[in-house]
Amino acid sequence: MKATETLLAGRNPGQRRMALVSTIIVLISAVSWGSFSLASASIKRVDVFKGRVERPDRLAGSAINYLIVGSDTRVGLTKAEIKELKVGSLATAAGKRADTMILVHISKSRDRATIISIPRDTYASVPEWTDSTGKVHPPSHSKINETFGKGDAKLLVQTLEGMTNLRIDHYVEISFLGFKNMVDALGGVTICTKRDIKDPKSHLVLKAGTHKLDGLDSLKYVRTRYFDGMGDLGRMQRQQQFVSAMIRTAASKSTLLNPVKVIKFINAGLASVVTDPDLTQDDLIVLAEQLRGISTKKVRTLTVPLSNTFYNSHGVRGSVLWDKKLAPALWETLIKDEDLVKEVVVTPTESASPSESSDKASAKPTTEIIDPFKTRTAEADTCGSLR
Repeated sequence: MKATETLLAGRNPGQRRMALVSTIIVLISAVSWGSFSLASASIKRVDVFKGRVERPDRLAGSAINYLIVGSDTRVGLTKAEIKELKVGSLATAAGKRADTMILVHISKSRDRATIISIPRDTYASVPEWTDSTGKVHPPSHSKINETFGKGDAKLLVQTLEGMTNLRIDHYVEISFLGFKNMVDALGGVTICTKRDIKDPKSHLVLKAGTHKLDGLDSLKYVRTRYFDGMGDLGRMQRQQQFVSAMIRTAASKSTLLNPVKVIKFINAGLASVVTDPDLTQDDLIVLAEQLRGISTKKVRTLTVPLSNTFYNSHGVRGSVLWDKKLAPALWETLIKDEDLVKEVVVTPTESASPSESSDKASAKPTTEIIDPFKTRTAEADTCGSLR
């Protein structure tokens, strides 16, 4: 207890919450090492970097980039859950596709985290690649989620690194089942919607207002994209709001003071993911310890800046095109490990009028927030308007 008090001393409430999260994760992993190790040992591995020689440099030292992919595989869901989700049977929806792609950048100093949604319809320049049979495929163009179906995670990572020049350090893939179990382990997640939802595809029906969703309804919520005319862009913003709500739930007292709930949450995640071979249990524990000082104000969410949401080229139709200026600026900022949001101190300017000059002189400097990428923080109102 003394160690925990020392760790929490001198931190603001937001930092103390995250510090306590990290402390509890480390304590649980030590106390319940057997169950934690068992879950970690069961993680499936995929070598997404195998055979890769030409890769982006790691210019910002020990900043870390995770690519998190939500796979739409139905494996592990019961017949009743598949029926309730209306996602089709294993036979009619065989295999898996990249349903969601999120890039998470954690700063070298571990005081900032950036969560970036990558549209699955992104117009992508696919490099030359070799499939499992040894056949070499020439460079081509497609929607980025199609690379996952063609060459699995390895081709997806290779394509993203080529388009961003950003080195991806670790790969994490989570299934429908894994997402559902993590939400249920927390006892549900509270979200807020400004308008009624009646989506014909996800079959989610919600009245405007605040709702606590269980795992199945949360899965419906983050997949909803047909009710408001915003398509996948609206869905990504709801996903960002949901991630923020999930972070707040995981950092709440009701979670942190319930060791059983925390253990269930950790093991639900570990038991349902696919990762690269280099992401070890020790890495996760060390990372949790390093993140103890982060504040929810320093967790920012955004979507890759876009210039065209219905782009047709090289036989690829209905794709979305990254903004030619803002997208490269975003990747360059992350490569340099700089904050996406700048705070500029604005001092009052002098006026030709003596009276106005006097007023300006007595005025205090103000701080202007420069946010070209339209980010939100994890503290943002989950009932905020989409944009």
